[in-house]
Amino acid sequence: MQNKGLVRVFAILFGLVCIYQLSFTYLTYTKEKEAEAYALAKHPEADASALRDTAEKTYLDSIGKDPIFANFSYNDAKSKELNKGLDLKGGINVILQISVRDILEGLANNSKNPAFIQALDAADQTQKNSQNTYVEDFFIEFEKIPDAQLASPDIFANKNLSDDITFDMSNDIVEPVLKRKIDESVTSAFEVLRKRIDKFGVTQPNIQRLGESGRILVELPGAKDVDRVKKLLQSTAQLEFWDVENAQELGIFLSRMNEKLKKELEAKDGVEVKEEVTDEVIESEKVLDTVQGDTTKTDADAEIEKLLADSEDSTDVETQVNPINDLIGPPSVGGALISVAIKDVEQFDEYLSRKDIRALLPQALRYTKFAWSKPEKEGERVDLYALKGNRDSTPELSGGVITDAAQTYDQVNNVIVTMQMDGKGAKKWEEMTGRASQTRGQIAIVLDNIVYSAPGVSKGPISGGRSEISGDFTVEEGQDLANVLRAGKLPASADIIESAIVGPSLGQEAIDSGVMSFGIALVLILIWMIFYYGKAGAFADVALVVNILFIFGVLAGLKAVLTLPGIAGIVLTIGMSVDANVLIFERIKEELAKGKSQVDAIKDGFNNALSSILDANITTGLTGLILLFFGTGPIKGFATTLLIGILTSLFTAIFITRLFIDGYGKNGKELAFSTAATKNLFKNININFLAKRKIAYVISGIIVVAGLVSLFTPGQGLDEGVDFVGGRTYTVRFAQDVVPTDVEKDLVAVFGSAQAKTLGANNQLKITTKYKVDETGEEVDSEISNSLFTALKPYLTDGMTYAEFSNGDEDKQVGIMSSRKVGPTIADDIQQAAFVSVIGSLIVVFLYILFRFRRWQFSLGAVAAVFHDVLVVLGVFSITWKFMPFNMEIDQAFIAAILTVVGYSLNDTVVVFDRIREYFAEHTGWSLDKNINGALNSTLSRTLNTSLTTLLVLIAIFIFAEPLRGFMFSLIIGVLVGTYSSLFIATPVMYDTVKKVGLKEKKKTEE
Repeated sequence: MQNKGLVRVFAILFGLVCIYQLSFTYLTYTKEKEAEAYALAKHPEADASALRDTAEKTYLDSIGKDPIFANFSYNDAKSKELNKGLDLKGGINVILQISVRDILEGLANNSKNPAFIQALDAADQTQKNSQNTYVEDFFIEFEKIPDAQLASPDIFANKNLSDDITFDMSNDIVEPVLKRKIDESVTSAFEVLRKRIDKFGVTQPNIQRLGESGRILVELPGAKDVDRVKKLLQSTAQLEFWDVENAQELGIFLSRMNEKLKKELEAKDGVEVKEEVTDEVIESEKVLDTVQGDTTKTDADAEIEKLLADSEDSTDVETQVNPINDLIGPPSVGGALISVAIKDVEQFDEYLSRKDIRALLPQALRYTKFAWSKPEKEGERVDLYALKGNRDSTPELSGGVITDAAQTYDQVNNVIVTMQMDGKGAKKWEEMTGRASQTRGQIAIVLDNIVYSAPGVSKGPISGGRSEISGDFTVEEGQDLANVLRAGKLPASADIIESAIVGPSLGQEAIDSGVMSFGIALVLILIWMIFYYGKAGAFADVALVVNILFIFGVLAGLKAVLTLPGIAGIVLTIGMSVDANVLIFERIKEELAKGKSQVDAIKDGFNNALSSILDANITTGLTGLILLFFGTGPIKGFATTLLIGILTSLFTAIFITRLFIDGYGKNGKELAFSTAATKNLFKNININFLAKRKIAYVISGIIVVAGLVSLFTPGQGLDEGVDFVGGRTYTVRFAQDVVPTDVEKDLVAVFGSAQAKTLGANNQLKITTKYKVDETGEEVDSEISNSLFTALKPYLTDGMTYAEFSNGDEDKQVGIMSSRKVGPTIADDIQQAAFVSVIGSLIVVFLYILFRFRRWQFSLGAVAAVFHDVLVVLGVFSITWKFMPFNMEIDQAFIAAILTVVGYSLNDTVVVFDRIREYFAEHTGWSLDKNINGALNSTLSRTLNTSLTTLLVLIAIFIFAEPLRGFMFSLIIGVLVGTYSSLFIATPVMYDTVKKVGLKEKKKTEE
C-alpha cells in the first residue's frame, strides 16, 4: 500500500477530531448526573418527581455559563453534544398539517361562491387517497366545474389580491399566483411555530418543512408536558376584542328560548300545547320597546333574577321541566349573562346553534355572538357572554395589532399578560374603551373563542394601546400565552396528523437495552474474529473499534440524531465491517495457498477483495440512500448511521487493517490468518450446488406460495400498524400482570373497535384504536385519552389520577409510557412511500449490477433472489404474527428491515457473482457449471463466516432490545434466507438463463 504515512496521519487526525466531538457529550453527561444527584438529595420523596425536575433545571441554569473545560461551559457543550432521538431521550414528535383550505378561504375573503365551495369540499374528499398536494387537488376539482373562473370578482379577483390577480386572468395564470401565496402563508406558519418553540425552553428542538404539502415536522426531545406542547403548537392565537351586550336584553331571549323548548318537550310527551304568550314575555317585550339601551343594574338584575327564580322553582316541582332554566345559574363575574355547568355546555351550544332558536333574538340583536369564559381551575361551571356581533361576525379589533406581550403580575400578585398595540390598534382601542366608559359597558378579551376577561372601563378612554389579559393563569400558561401573542398567529389552523410521544423512563430503558445489546454484540464479534483468524483477527478488531469511534464522531459532528433503529444500523454496520475483513483475509489465505510470499499474498489479497467489497457496499448504500430519501423519523436515523457506517467501514477495513498487517509483517514475522482450530475449515470442499437447484426451486416455491396464500387470506394477511392504516396506539404499563383479552373487551365497549396486545412483559400492553381516526384537534386527543383512562381504571393502581396516568414523569412506571397517532391521509402517504422505496431500490440495484457485470443474466438472478427473499420474509410474518410472543406489526421500521434484507441479500449475491466473473476469466477452458460451482465453493467460507457474525449481532439485539424484536426478527429471517438465496436462487437463475440464451464475451478488436 502506497502513502502509508499519509493514511496514518489522516487516521490519527480524524480520530482526534472524533474524540473532540464526543467529548462534549461526556461533559454534558457528567454535569447532568451532578444535577440529578443534587435534585435527588433536595427532594428524596418518592412522589416528588416534578420538584426534582424543577430543581435539576435550576441547577443546570445556575452553572450553564460557568467554564467546565478549556473555557467551554455546559451550555456550549450542550449545543455540541450527540443528539439523542425521541425513542432514547423521550419527548414529542409531531407532524402538523397547515390547513391549505383555510388559506384559500382567507385569500378568497371567505367567499360563498358555490363553485369555490364545491371544489374545496371535493378536494377534502380526494385528499384522503391522493398523493397530490391539497392545492393541486383543488385546482383539478375546480377545473371540472363548467365555466368556473378563479379570477372571478367574488373569489380571488378581490380587493386584497388586486395587485396580483385581475378579473381577466385565466385559471392557468391564477394557479401559480395562488401557489406562491399559499407557500408564503406556510412559510409564515413555519416562522410562527419556530418562534414559539425557541421560547419553549427545549434543548435541541428540530422544526422543518416537509416538501410543498403544507406539513411541518416538529421534534422536541426531552419535552414532557404533552398537553402544553399540543396547545402551543396548535393554538391559532385568534385574539379578538368585542363589546359586551347588556344582560337585560338577552334575558328576554333566554325566556323565549326556554318557553319554546319547553313546549317542544311537552308536545313530544303528548301534552296538549296551547298557543299563549306568558305575562313575563309580554312584560319583557314592553320593557325592550320602551327602555332600549337602558343598562341600569337594577333592571338587568331583575330580569336575570326572575329567570333564576324560575330555575330554582322548577327543582321543587317534580313534573315541571324548563330546558334552559334548569341548566343556568347566576354568573360568577359581572358582565356575563349566565353560568352553566361544564358538562352542559355542549347541550347549550346545540340549542344556540339552531336557526329557529336564534330567530327568537330581537331584530336589533340578531348578530349576537355567544362565547364561554375560561374555566377556572377545578371549577365546575363557566359563564356565557353575549358579544355585539355584525353580519360578518368579525371583531372590531383583532390580535394582529399586538406588537409585544409579556407575562407579569398584577397588584395582588396574580399572573397576567400585558400587551402593547401598534398605532392603528391603539387608536381603535381608545375608541372602544371610550365608548365602554360612556355606556358603563364592558369589552371582552377573547382568545380562540374563549373569553379570558371582560373588564369594565371606568376611567375614560385608554390611550397608548397598552392593555392586559387576566384569567386565573399559572405562570406557565401566562408564559405560553405571551409567547403565542408575541410570535404571532398562525395564518391557518394547524392539525396534528401524526404524533409520537415517548416518556423519559421508557427512553432510558431503550438506552439501557440498546447499550447492552450493542456491547454484547461487539464482544461476541471481537472474540469470534480472534478465534477464527488469530492475530489477524485482533488487527481487524482494532480496526473495528476505530470504526465505531469514527461513526459516533461523525454523527456528533454532523448533528445527526441517534435513535434506537440508528443503534441497530450501527450494529449492522459492525457486521458489514467484519465482512470486509473476512473477504480480505479469505483472499489472502487463497494467495498463500498458491505458494506466494506473505508480502505478495497480502498485496494481491487486498487488491482481489477490493472489487467485491466495493460492489457489496455500494449496493447496500443504494438501499440506504432510498431509505434516507423516502423514510421519516427513526427510519432516517437508521439510514443515516448505515450510510456513515458503510463509508467508515470501507476506510478502516481497507486502510487501517492494512496498516497493522503490513507493520507486523515488515520484519519478516509470519501471519497465518487462521488458528489451529480453523486452519483446515472449508478446505477441499466440492459441493455441486447447481445439481441441487431444482430441489431448491421446489422448497422455495412451497415457502413462497404458502406465504402468498396466507397474505391474501381474509383475516390473516399482515398485522398492519397505524403507520399504514391510521389510528392511535398507546404503550400502557400496569402495576401488575394483565390479561390482554379482558382489557380488550373493556376497550371495545368504549371505543367500538380496539386491540390490546402484550408488549414485552405481561404488565405492559400495546393498545390500538381507530376511534375518531378522521378527526383531529386537541379536544379529540384529550377525549380519547380520557376515555382510555376510564376504560383501564379497573386495572390501574387505586387512586391514580388522569394526570398521573397521562403525564410523562421522569420515574414513571405505570400509565401511558408512549403513544403514537397517524391520520388516514398521512398513512396513505406512508404506504405509497414504502411501495416506492422498495420498488425503487430493486430498479436501482438491477441497473447497478447490469452496469458492473454487463450481462442482464446477472441482474435477473440478483433481482430474482431479492424478490424471493422479500416474499419469504413477508410470508413468514403473515403466517406467524398471530402466535409470536412479540410485536410483529408492519410499520415504517419493517420497511427499513425489508430494504436492509434487500441490501444484505445483494451484498451476498454480488460477492458470489464477482467470484464467478473472476473464474470465467481465469478458467476459460472449464465448462460453465464447473466454473460456477468452483466459484460458489471458493466463497463458501466467506459466506458462512459473514452470515454467522451478522446473526450473532442480530440475535444479541433481539434478546436484549425488546422494542426492536419484530424489526430484528425480520432481519434474522432475511440474513438466513439471503445467504440461502445467493447460493440456491440467484446463481441457479443466472445459470439457467445463460444456458438458454448463451453467454458470449465481447471481444475487443484493434483498429
